[in-house]
Order: sequence, then C-alpha cells, then structure tokens
Amino acid sequence: MGVFVFLPLVLPLTAWPIARLAEQHLHPRTATRLLAAVAGVMAACSTVCLGLLMVVGTAQLPGNPLPDGWSDPEVREAVPYDEVAGRLAIPALLTVLAVCGRTLWRHGRVRRRAHRVLAGLPGTEAAVLPDELPYAYALPGGRRDRIVVSTALLDCLQPAERRALFAHERAHLTAGHHKFLLAVQLAARANPFLRPLSTAAHYTAERWADEDAAGRVGSRRTVAHAIGKAALVSRGTPAPTPAGFAAAGPVPRRVAALLGPAPAARSRPSVFTAVGLAAWGAAAGTAVSAMSSANSAVTMVLILQAATPL
Repeated sequence: MGVFVFLPLVLPLTAWPIARLAEQHLHPRTATRLLAAVAGVMAACSTVCLGLLMVVGTAQLPGNPLPDGWSDPEVREAVPYDEVAGRLAIPALLTVLAVCGRTLWRHGRVRRRAHRVLAGLPGTEAAVLPDELPYAYALPGGRRDRIVVSTALLDCLQPAERRALFAHERAHLTAGHHKFLLAVQLAARANPFLRPLSTAAHYTAERWADEDAAGRVGSRRTVAHAIGKAALVSRGTPAPTPAGFAAAGPVPRRVAALLGPAPAARSRPSVFTAVGLAAWGAAAGTAVSAMSSANSAVTMVLILQAATPL
C-alpha cells in the first residue's frame, strides 16, 4: 500500500486540462462520455481508498470492531499505515456517503413528484402544462419518458423554434443524458477535485442535445434562436427538473457554437494536439488511480486475511 493509497485522492487533478479542452475541441457526444467515464472511475477509486485508509489506520484504536489480529505489530509493519490519516478518513468517508446518498434521494424524489403531477394527463410523449411560468425540461423514468413544457414558453416561440425545442429535449431523453450528469454529479460529491469535470459535462451534454436538435430540424440557426429565446423568457424561473439533470448551461456559448460550423464527428483526437495530450493524460491518471486502488485493496485483503484467525 504505502503512498499509493493516497494517489487516487489527488489524481483527479490530471483530468483538469481535458475538462476545459473537451468543451472546445471534442464533439459534445465524445466529450460527455469521456468526462463521465473519467469522473466515475476516479470517484470510485478515491472512495475505495478512503475506506482503506480508515480500516488500516484505525485498526489499533480502542473500541474498533476489527479482529484483534489486524492490530498485531507484524501486520502493522507489513501494511504501512497512518493513524492521523485513518482518523481523518472516518468523517471524510461518512461525509461522502451521506452527500451522495442525499443526492440520489433528492434526484429520485423530484422525479417521482414530477411524474405524479403528470399522472392525470394523456400518456403522450410531450406534456404541455397551462402555466404562466416559462419552462421546458425532459423527464426520464416512470412509465415512459416525457417532455414537459409550459404554455407560457410555447407562446414565445415560432413554430420552427418549437420544433427545435422539442427536438432538443427529445435528444436528452434518447441519449440518456440524465445518467451521465447524475454520474458526474455524484463524482463531484465524492471528490471535490472532480468538480471541473462535472461543470464541463453539464455544458457538453447541452451541446450534444443542441447538435442533435440541429440535425433533426435541419437548421442550426433555428435551434440557436430557440435556445436564446427560451433562455431570455425563462430567466429567473425555478426549473422543476430532477436534481443533476441537464441545466441550461452557458447559453451565449451554446448559441455561438450553433452559429458556427458543426463540430467534427471524429471520436479520437490526435495525440499531437493539446486536447489529445490532455485526453491521454486524463486516461493515464484514471488508469493509475484504478491500479493504485486495486493494488492497495488486494494487498490489504491478503495480509489482513492471513492475520485474521479462522
């Protein structure tokens, strides 16, 4: 174990460059998947290592529920430990579990409430609510995925812009963006160093839906107009979207991207570019994090298993 058990806690720093460059240089679909995968693996590894630090570092504390053999001096010599780190790992791990559990609970609660509101409406894909507040969101789960939009927002849009709005929300549901965004949100809760990846993934998921909508509608400018109008009229409106689902993101950047050329669909960036180097750096950091946590876990299990009486 040794110092390797601490690496997954700080290796998310290696992914910071790709969090910014992915927004600018990768196709939004590729960027979202890459950011979610890197964040998810690194968060899992850092959480595992917090657990290892807690178990190994507190084995000699009085009143701990671990077997007596785990605090044997020979075992302590074979398994490097730090009692200070072990003590600190207890509240840190409990905080991670509590915060992630609360996020999942809120996510499920908001989704259930939203579906109950729609229970009496026809079971169509789009649910139009008579409301003076302008909003639109995609609601996954339940008996079927739904697109929810208020009449106040629809009244502000032209027919072509309405089609663009529905295409955008439908793209969120078709690609399952809520899963990617919930994953990066949980990762950011588990390790604060992963927050830049969560922020970037929320933006790239919106850009992914923008590009899919532009392809369906056949006009990037129409989608840009729809996004801009929807953002202006719904400014300050509390959107009833599930926790961690797609937010509006930086709308001016999204509109500017839609008014420019479509992003290249190439999935693998060249290693000789800045984004390529950042992507490979993040991949290397993720691999080292996974190997460090796996090595530490296996080492601890083998040694402590041998020290535990049958």
